[in-house]
Amino acid sequence: MLESVKIQRRQSEIRQALADLVGKASPTEDETRSMGELDTEYRTNETRYRAALIAEDEERRDAKDELESRADKEYGELVARFEMRQVALALDEGKQLDGATAEIVQEMRSQGGYRGIPVPWMALERRAGETVASGTPDPISTRPIIDRLFPDSVAARMGAQMINIDSGAQEWPVVTSSVSAGWADGETANVAGPTVFATTDKALKPEQNLGIQMKITRKTLKQSGAALEQAVRRDMNGAIGSALDNAVFLGTGANGQPLGVITGQATYGITATDAAALASWAAFRSAVVRFMTANAAGSPSAVRGLIRPELWDYLDGAYIDTGTGITEWDRLLRNIPAANIAMTSNALADPSGSPLETQALLTTNAGGVAPIFVGVWGGVDLIRDPYSDAQSGGLRLTALTTADVTVARPAQLELITGLELEAGV
Repeated sequence: MLESVKIQRRQSEIRQALADLVGKASPTEDETRSMGELDTEYRTNETRYRAALIAEDEERRDAKDELESRADKEYGELVARFEMRQVALALDEGKQLDGATAEIVQEMRSQGGYRGIPVPWMALERRAGETVASGTPDPISTRPIIDRLFPDSVAARMGAQMINIDSGAQEWPVVTSSVSAGWADGETANVAGPTVFATTDKALKPEQNLGIQMKITRKTLKQSGAALEQAVRRDMNGAIGSALDNAVFLGTGANGQPLGVITGQATYGITATDAAALASWAAFRSAVVRFMTANAAGSPSAVRGLIRPELWDYLDGAYIDTGTGITEWDRLLRNIPAANIAMTSNALADPSGSPLETQALLTTNAGGVAPIFVGVWGGVDLIRDPYSDAQSGGLRLTALTTADVTVARPAQLELITGLELEAGV
């Protein structure tokens, strides 16, 4: 702080103290003596203040250029104190950076991603640049990352319930007995005999692990900047969602996969009906009737359908009467709302056979119980590996998640097979 500023502050304090003392009608002896001392100090400080201004004026003129350009020189002066010795010790012994070196490293990390310790170019030996032989350089501006395309998730649209489990397994007891009421045949007769109330357990177990390995090149790290984190997150989320969606319906139950609903139709006890005819609303209507007679659904609007795009293409072109323009798809939508129908090419197998056939899965939510349970254990475990691709300056990420699938009540699902998309020869 300049000496003239210090004197100004002291003069202000003296004036305040004198104002307090002068305001008293009958000051004490000590207060009178204090007023004299403060007055003497004030007059002395006035002389000191003028002398300080004369001395500091020359310093201000000398530092004028520096003060005006300090913003430009500040970083250069900071880099001049950058110590490569600290960087070497940090890499070799893990010693903590401090001073100007730590400040520069922190600033550079906030501006871009560095796997090691960033070193400013100004801290190294600078060499004269070379002229570009082909002419003026043409800089390129990189725009935000364009994500990959993933299929929409259909498990949630089909009523599947996602359950997060901390650890261990989880199971649901489901009633499997057929207890029924009966009338007593006579005044002294008994009602229907005792029937065992039986249950079976439907368990979710942490035995299947889904993993994604991603290599991030040095070019990607430098090109994408702060947007890279969000892009990687979206890509991983899409890949996990796509693979999990496929496993919920088509998981083989082998090679580390959970047993999917369609693949494990017989194991789960799900009713499967072979339409063995050209696809039509009639095939869906029969399955809806089975739902209603089994007390699983109260109306067609309570049913959800999972179909292939090829089936929609056929039904929308199959006219009931060319004069009215009504198609089989129109008849389907009159009974099952469009919001309850999910189209996917990821959760159903491709049409096959001769004639070409496809499948459709129907589900319903009965008594607040979801037709499918998908268990996941904890969150996604993201592991960073900076060593495997160290030679190319890349980074490897691994994301692991544990999941399982089960069906509580098979009566809440119906699989329709043999939906022909073309006439037989």
